[in-house]
Amino acid sequence: MLKWYEQNAADGDVVISSRVRLARNLSKYPFPSKLTDEQADELVDEVKEVTSSLTENQNRKFYSCSVSTLSDIDKTAMVERHIVSPLLAEKKQVTGLILSEDETISIMINEEDHIRIQAIVGGMNLEQAYEEANRIDDMTNEKLSFSYDEKYGYLTACPTNVGTGMRASYMVFLPALSSARMMQKLMEEVSKYGVTIRGIYGEGTKSLGSIYQISNQKTLGISEREILENLNRIVVQVVKQERKRREYMLSVSADEIEDQVYRTYGVLKYSRQISSTDAMTLLSQLKFGADCGLIKFDREFNVHQLMMGVQPGSLQWKLGKNVGSVSRDRSRADYIRKELPDIIS
Repeated sequence: MLKWYEQNAADGDVVISSRVRLARNLSKYPFPSKLTDEQADELVDEVKEVTSSLTENQNRKFYSCSVSTLSDIDKTAMVERHIVSPLLAEKKQVTGLILSEDETISIMINEEDHIRIQAIVGGMNLEQAYEEANRIDDMTNEKLSFSYDEKYGYLTACPTNVGTGMRASYMVFLPALSSARMMQKLMEEVSKYGVTIRGIYGEGTKSLGSIYQISNQKTLGISEREILENLNRIVVQVVKQERKRREYMLSVSADEIEDQVYRTYGVLKYSRQISSTDAMTLLSQLKFGADCGLIKFDREFNVHQLMMGVQPGSLQWKLGKNVGSVSRDRSRADYIRKELPDIIS
């Protein structure tokens, strides 16, 4: 069963994934910031009880766990795979997680809100992500009583999520716009339409490998359908701008870019030590070259999957142990050499 980040999806040259996240709170408990430790324990146990019902009704297996009992490596790896948020991974109070086997669906328990339902799929397919999240929302609502107001909609811990409680987002790869130093202007432009551009792991994070998240800002006074349609309109335009900029770059310096891409491949293929930052930069250049048809491989290859695999948590998770930075850099280089396909001349 392929994970979302293992798929070579439509529009994958620019749009890596589509995600919908729904914030919900149970009416019988205070918001997470006001929960006692005993209430937090009770909340996590109560929500985890829906796991078996999800498995029975969703034609896929679901698992649950208490995140606060996991190792730091496990938690970091899940943040890197976008299963949980950095906030949930760092929270000291008891927290929980329900996760589908294919990692498409995750339900974070006792994060900023009692429940964060997330659906993430590969490529530009926000409608599918919404349908997945909405279906899980309906099922959990049958088992748990959510806080809802007829006037304001779903009540959330942060006022910016009140209303639909929905954050829809696209993860996008924008190397051409980034290299042209056009990102700040783009951020200012999309903000006029209630959309924001953030780093690879959302609010408060930076871009890595020219990867960004584009999401809605407004959740109150607007329907879920309007949120989806507005975000789609914006991202379609961003995709057009990125592709247009790529065409321009190739029209003026194709030979230099091709040479850089092959040099990049050589460094990745033969390095014996490489940091996560350097790996992300080089893999970003390789993805750009592959997407533009400047370099071809002897087998199907998903560069973004490799980008996730070289992150510190994911790398140590594969090794099954916590290792220092020097060992990580050597293991990272070994992993890249093993996974990188050969070039077709």
